[in-house]
Amino acid sequence: MTTVIEARNLGKSYGKFRALDGISFEIPLGRIVGVIGANGAGKTTMLNAILGLTRYDGELKVMGKNPSTNRAKLMEDVCFISDVATLPRWMKVAQVLDYVESVHPKFDREVALDYLSRTTVPLDKKVRKLSKGMITQTHLAVIMAIDAKLLVLDEPTLGLDIIFRKGFYASLLEEYFDKHRTIVVTTHQVEEIEHILTDAMFIRDGEMVVYETMDDLAMRFCQVLVDQEDAGKARALDPIFEQKAFGKVNFVYNGVDKNKLKKLGDIKRVGLADLFVAYMTGGKR
Repeated sequence: MTTVIEARNLGKSYGKFRALDGISFEIPLGRIVGVIGANGAGKTTMLNAILGLTRYDGELKVMGKNPSTNRAKLMEDVCFISDVATLPRWMKVAQVLDYVESVHPKFDREVALDYLSRTTVPLDKKVRKLSKGMITQTHLAVIMAIDAKLLVLDEPTLGLDIIFRKGFYASLLEEYFDKHRTIVVTTHQVEEIEHILTDAMFIRDGEMVVYETMDDLAMRFCQVLVDQEDAGKARALDPIFEQKAFGKVNFVYNGVDKNKLKKLGDIKRVGLADLFVAYMTGGKR
């Protein structure tokens, strides 16, 4: 299996502040990895290192290349969308396509035009006249028209309404992603991307605390809603998190025998957002 990103002891400091604290991981081809963490956890710093936008400690290879020394060549196979990345506001949409076509060897204008034809984005309007949703659709059209192996998304739908957000991820799945591409995405809207992820990575205070496939997480973690009179029995099985809910107590478990848990109540899958909260709050609450 081809490895797209390989990090060994990846670190980054800003003075005395350690934004990334020696994390190691591999991301293979054909995966959609959600990088999840609180503000300031180190997510964007990690993505910037992958994209060759910041210096770092440790070893890092992206598509077999050093992103610091081979960024120009690397970006032929990597695309990036960020909430803070803006298209040239003085250009018309058609001129944006003209420009990308002139500078990127793997851009297919017809693919971009086909996608835009199914939106309300006008080709003859300047970017500054577009809504934020239209700008994101234009950016997505450009990205999907580039035959890249890695797509990095940093809060790509921040500030968009739910219709645009749903449409954005649907387009990625239906028209862009395949086994020959890898997507790495960060977002605070965890529930909206959970269904598209193949893997999840949790980062806390610059450290990686979880990196597993979604299937493995579903096998390892579960939750049980328990009557309050049975809460003591539930605590005896060492939950990693508990929270009162609707007059009962919800417990989250890691690797506990499910036959034991069945005696307490119905076992349910833990949503990625709830699992993230369990980790980020340090366990029991």
